[in-house]
Amino acid sequence: MPVIAFQGRPGAYSDLTCREARPGWTTLPCASFAAAIEAVHVGRADEALLACENSLAGRVPDIHSLLPDAGLHIVGEHFQRVEHCLLAVPGAEISDIRRLHTHPVALGQVRKLIHELDLEAVPEFDTAGAAEMVAKWGRKEDAAIASSLAGELNGLVILRRNVEDAAHNTTRFYRVAPVPSFPDPARGDTLTTLLMRVGNKPGALYAALGGFSRHGINMTRIESYMLNGSFAATQFLMDVEGHPEQPALAAALKELEHVSDNLKILGAYPRSLARSSA
Repeated sequence: MPVIAFQGRPGAYSDLTCREARPGWTTLPCASFAAAIEAVHVGRADEALLACENSLAGRVPDIHSLLPDAGLHIVGEHFQRVEHCLLAVPGAEISDIRRLHTHPVALGQVRKLIHELDLEAVPEFDTAGAAEMVAKWGRKEDAAIASSLAGELNGLVILRRNVEDAAHNTTRFYRVAPVPSFPDPARGDTLTTLLMRVGNKPGALYAALGGFSRHGINMTRIESYMLNGSFAATQFLMDVEGHPEQPALAAALKELEHVSDNLKILGAYPRSLARSSA
């Protein structure tokens, strides 16, 4: 059976996403993004799913530095709605809870619940890990914020669903594999992710991006990153609409090669249907 690796504990939102993105595949929990990438390299996994940005928290650190040297290719994207559940041991009621355990980011996303129930917020290393600890302790006074899958895997009960403050809390993931899998150039729903560097001088970024405007290419994401602590040059990670072999994007990339350094295509893949419903 094919295997897909993710960063996190069993029952993490990344685990849930893997099961939705690759139904029937075995999921492989890893301690870090680097470990998930390594699992693909050594053959323990066929693909990895890496979180890249969140609608509330913004970009996910480390991805920009890991992907260029990972030797893997982006072959798809997946959007996962983050639906926080209030989890407790069987027999517990909401009135029993005194302490709420979860990842610090998740604590910030359930402030209304914490205020409503007057709970002590206890930061933990991971949402699914918090569910594991609550199950291990077996105390009615302790509850966790995690996914429904984390509750199921740890024998916890859901006291309340969708306790997040913002309904639009969504995480985007890159699905990566050892071999590129470009869609047919004739498709009209392709996204291309690329990296490039420009020097920190007047007009450098304007010149680099001008080709996309001239050839009618829409850019859906751009992130800047400092390189090795230096202020002399900046690296940009971009998602653009189009296929590298389509005339418009091919022309824009050719222009970009002349005004930037280290241009690298990380992958071309079908746009998620979730974008159409957003």
